[in-house]
Amino acid sequence: MKTVALVGTFDSKGTEYQYIKQLLEKLDLNVFTIHTGVFESSFVPDIDVSEIAEQVGEDIAQIRQRNDRAYATEILAKGLEILLPKLYEENLFEGVLSFGGTGGTSLVAPGMRQLPIGLPKLIVSTVASGDTSVYVGTSDIIMMPSIVDVSGLNKISKRIFGNAVSAMAGLLNYRFETEEDKRPLIATTMFGVTTPAVNYAREYLEKNGYEVLVFHATGVGGRTMESLISDGYFKGVLDLTTTEWADQLVGGILNAGEKRLEAAASAKVPQVVSLGAMDMVNFGPFDTVPEKFKERLFYKHNPTVTLMRTTVEENKKLGQIIAEKLNLVQIETVLTIPKNGFSGIDVVDAPFYYPEADLALIDAIKKHLNNEKVELIELDYAINDQAFAEFSAQQLINLIDKKGI
Repeated sequence: MKTVALVGTFDSKGTEYQYIKQLLEKLDLNVFTIHTGVFESSFVPDIDVSEIAEQVGEDIAQIRQRNDRAYATEILAKGLEILLPKLYEENLFEGVLSFGGTGGTSLVAPGMRQLPIGLPKLIVSTVASGDTSVYVGTSDIIMMPSIVDVSGLNKISKRIFGNAVSAMAGLLNYRFETEEDKRPLIATTMFGVTTPAVNYAREYLEKNGYEVLVFHATGVGGRTMESLISDGYFKGVLDLTTTEWADQLVGGILNAGEKRLEAAASAKVPQVVSLGAMDMVNFGPFDTVPEKFKERLFYKHNPTVTLMRTTVEENKKLGQIIAEKLNLVQIETVLTIPKNGFSGIDVVDAPFYYPEADLALIDAIKKHLNNEKVELIELDYAINDQAFAEFSAQQLINLIDKKGI
């Protein structure tokens, strides 16, 4: 029998969780209960909240006396973030299930994010229909809208609880096990306007014995890739599409944070970097573009995505940033530059063709790059030319071979 860790506030939602526990047991699942509520559980759990608080050197009695919900949530979230992976390593469960509102979800999600990719983890939440990135982060947490608050048993909540329990049972008992691929893993980054380049590179790498994971450079994609690089998943990184830095600098909606382009350097993973889609900043529908940008050059990628062309001055700053990130590398690294265009719409006769802006980026990189470990290679291709993509892929293979991986 598989075991589910049922995690939640058994003080305020004890009746609901006991009902859910019974549903799980009816489907022949063992249930390992973890109480995250501040006050005493309405039933005896396998792990009490006091053990969670102890993980960060706190006393649950003192937390109760303080009577500060925000403080309690912060402390217990940190404690569960430490404890939940420990419990998993002790083989106490094979999946995690939780129900709650904003507080309960904020408390449980950080701990779930620390669990391995592929381990079933499901949160039924009142906030599941909104922006869930703050809860999911770079993990594979599944979030299901609760429709009604997790408060009481009624026709709607029972149906939702039943669906969630059935989903967890299915994830645990009817998992599709794929044949393990022994090929070394390569990470690469793609955007709609760099898709041909990545497809060419992926096919080339696969023919040479590698498995390729493609990350969509939409902010969360870049953060996820950086996280997995740090976790040691990859033998090499083909970072063709670094566009997220344009959003980070200018204020677009698809930024990946200030640590983007640092993980491979820190982990000493062979990497080839390029400048894919650095000609653009991303916004939502056109009417959501900030007023200060209204006179800029735009391209409506689709009804929900508006692209804005980067300027000469912005590209000078972007070039400095890319150079500073590459100055961090400690092993041989290659920067391939497609002189004839950074994206599918940054070529002759295309909407974002602006060679002066591209040259400003290239010149700034040359000015600020001072790491002898980095080889800069300029090529008379556009990024989506097959020759450019395959050249970049071969450079990565060369770096991996030199490192003897």
